[in-house]
Amino acid sequence: MAKEILCGFGVDVDAVAGWLGSYGGEDSPDDISRGLFAGEVGSPRLVKLFERFGVKTTWFIPGHSIETFPEQMRMVAEAGHEIGIHGYTHENPIAMTREQETEVLDKCIDLVTKLSGKRPTGYVAPWWEFSNVTNELLLERGIKYDHSLMHNDFTPYYVRVGDSWTKIDYSGKPSDWMVPLKRGQETDLIEIPASWYLDDLPPMMFIKKAPNSHGFVNPRDIEEMWRDQFDWVYAEMDYGVFPFTIHPDVSGRPQVLKMLERLIEYINGHDGVR
Repeated sequence: MAKEILCGFGVDVDAVAGWLGSYGGEDSPDDISRGLFAGEVGSPRLVKLFERFGVKTTWFIPGHSIETFPEQMRMVAEAGHEIGIHGYTHENPIAMTREQETEVLDKCIDLVTKLSGKRPTGYVAPWWEFSNVTNELLLERGIKYDHSLMHNDFTPYYVRVGDSWTKIDYSGKPSDWMVPLKRGQETDLIEIPASWYLDDLPPMMFIKKAPNSHGFVNPRDIEEMWRDQFDWVYAEMDYGVFPFTIHPDVSGRPQVLKMLERLIEYINGHDGVR
């Protein structure tokens, strides 16, 4: 069997939206300025990097970033990159009602369609959190794939809905919560697995309100970890997907851009990889 390893970059343009919706920087002018860097400086740098290597990627752009950085996001679309959905203000889907999630999703589909000239087919949940209705809402709107869940790591699969599990209640009898997870029903939504261990943000972006925040990890250490994962996949699998998740907030910095250059050159040196 010929080897086919599909490598891809998903670029999440969290920018200001990330600080408003997830990172706890909504009251900090300094954190908001870091979001402005991601949209105005980091994003064009990544477009230039991908152009140099002839790589087409998928950019999952919050609606807030589309409307806040219209010039830079047009640059992404005009370079031929796919545009997917990533919420509006990086809001948490599991914190919203069905009506709220629907309104956000419809707004963002409209913004992506106007930006790219075509309806989006891919979705990344902010914070990689799926609500009980996310899957249903996506399929109703013609979304074909998601990149948020982690049932597998390098093999695509179909998303299941209706999984249920029992939380521990120490005030009750153990027999009430000693219950296995129950699996739900498979749907038509394709999952391209996400992985925190192929994400640039947790190790390489400082977040003041995160108790385990890093931001000062040497990119060469992350590069080694990513290369080790790629080497395992290449040695052990004939078919697989290898999706990187990067952010202009992080990968738009010089030290990470250099890391990405080395990784792309390394991966391109393998047969059967595209």
